[in-house]
Amino acid sequence: MLKNLRFVRVQAKPIFRLQNRSFSIVSSHWQKYRIERDTFGDIEVPADRYWGAQTQRSLKNFDIGGPTERMPEPLIKAFGIIKRAAATVNATYGLDQKIGEAIVKAANEVSKGDLLDHFPLVVWQTGSGTQTNMNANEVIANRAIEILGGQLGSKSPVHPNDHVNMSQSSNDTFPTAMHVSAAIEINERLLPGLTQLRDAIAEKSKEFANIIKIGRTHLQDATPLTLGDEFSGYVQQLTFGIERIKTTLPRLYYLAQGGTAVGTGLNTRKGFDVNIANEIAKITNLPFQTAPNKFEALASHDTIVEVSGALNTVAVSLMKIANDIRLLGSGPRCGFGELSLPENEPGSSIMPGKVNPTQCEAMTMVAAQVIGNHTTISISGSNGHFELNVFKPVLIKNLLHSIRILGDASVSFTNNCVVGIKANEERINNIMQQSLMLVTALNPHIGYDKAAAVAKNAYKENLTLKESAIKLGLLTSEQFDEYVKPEKMLGPK
Repeated sequence: MLKNLRFVRVQAKPIFRLQNRSFSIVSSHWQKYRIERDTFGDIEVPADRYWGAQTQRSLKNFDIGGPTERMPEPLIKAFGIIKRAAATVNATYGLDQKIGEAIVKAANEVSKGDLLDHFPLVVWQTGSGTQTNMNANEVIANRAIEILGGQLGSKSPVHPNDHVNMSQSSNDTFPTAMHVSAAIEINERLLPGLTQLRDAIAEKSKEFANIIKIGRTHLQDATPLTLGDEFSGYVQQLTFGIERIKTTLPRLYYLAQGGTAVGTGLNTRKGFDVNIANEIAKITNLPFQTAPNKFEALASHDTIVEVSGALNTVAVSLMKIANDIRLLGSGPRCGFGELSLPENEPGSSIMPGKVNPTQCEAMTMVAAQVIGNHTTISISGSNGHFELNVFKPVLIKNLLHSIRILGDASVSFTNNCVVGIKANEERINNIMQQSLMLVTALNPHIGYDKAAAVAKNAYKENLTLKESAIKLGLLTSEQFDEYVKPEKMLGPK
């Protein structure tokens, strides 16, 4: 027995190896490894993990960023959906029934997020995402082997390439996972979050419909509008943003699966592409269908760029909306003070009693991140050389990140800010009555030049508009009161 033992070093820790199992003495306990094999030879894999040789090599070759840089969870779940669908379809083309059923069961566990600890690879790897596709193949194969009572790492009776990856290539599977994960996240997280925010602001627009305030253009006084009018602009921005996102979905529902290596469909069966798209649609309840041109689906990711562009526009809208609300709520005594925002937490470690517009700040930071993500996506999308874009992992990392934080921030901003906004009507009215731009109402009565003289004189002499007009002999008190009525300045006559 001792002849089968030898010492090796893995990360400077002594390892005993016996046949195809290894043990290391770490903190007075045994750490077990098993031997997995690929075309490069043997490699040690932690015995309690389902991944195999290619995943382990990727862990060693791409030690970049640590756990925070791992592939996004929705992408991993999408791989489970795809592998489940592939096994179901392949069973109609001759895949052994027991193997197919075991793959479906294991893949279903992946799609539910039960095996996330077995997907350790980071985004920064091969640009096709091959190692992550193989991570999925190996995990599902070993879990299926376990289900069938076999030995982990044996590749029998379930092989990661021959069975789990049957009729597939990383080059079509990874872009399919990109589309599936993005579509699910948009439908389940982003659109509900944005809709909730839009609806909450719409309620505020109705609530503020009769509150007349001064408008501001160029950060200077302008003519009046209602606070409801101002909020209605935010509602329309978000409505258009939601529509923009929805218009990208038909392209996102096209799947590359079936194109295999370069788009020709080599090593698949006729109808596989249509059938697997239908199966994925059945699993997700989303209208996925096979891409009309697989060469485009592998070589470019214009759809991802398009979706990100819609998110970029939404981020721009949210930056404006959150900044407006933050400024209108500034104060409480030395700012605009037209709005009172909810007080959620202390705002300063040194200034007692200070409360800050933290939800607005969080939203604007999210918007900035999404805008930055879109820059990365734009550059990555432009790097589709010949038959394959090789920036796939960073494309989907940034897109899913944008979807997640926009959706979450929308819910947070709604619940912790928008629903609690109150109008400070006294402050709003005082500011409006002091505005020089009410003078615009005098244009039809005394002309632009004389009205400008009234405004300039009022500002120079620190007078009200009414006092200035009377002093210049242009109007009587009664005439001014008749002509200058903010409530009559809210629309065309």
